[in-house]
Amino acid sequence: MSPVGAEGAGPVGVVLVSHSAAVAAAVAELALGLAGGGEGPPPVLPAGGTPDGGLGTSSELIGAAARAVDRGAGVALLVDLGSAVLTVKALLAEGDELPGNSRLVDAPFVEGAVAAVVTASAGGDLDAVVAAASEAYSYRKA
Repeated sequence: MSPVGAEGAGPVGVVLVSHSAAVAAAVAELALGLAGGGEGPPPVLPAGGTPDGGLGTSSELIGAAARAVDRGAGVALLVDLGSAVLTVKALLAEGDELPGNSRLVDAPFVEGAVAAVVTASAGGDLDAVVAAASEAYSYRKA
């Protein structure tokens, strides 16, 4: 695993973007619960649903979560469905809505979240967190 980013930077932050606040919160809880030891839990926040509690995605919730988990080592954003991808891509394109070292991660939502959080808790840098989450596509279940 690569060391934590820039000197003085904390762990990589992880934002879990779902169309459902309950799903995002449950996946965050699962990932943090499975991360265990390491250097301690990284900052992980769900950004699910809309501000009024409905289903959908919210650029405001995503941006606030990304800023809250940013410790200077980067922010990995994992998403569940198509419009969540589009929302995060739009935020990244705007350039000032997310912390500068934020990345959309191409990974399965649950398995990728667990891999990202475990890797971040072990001190992995943003590249390592993104790679671990992306490798979750190759997990065989049968």
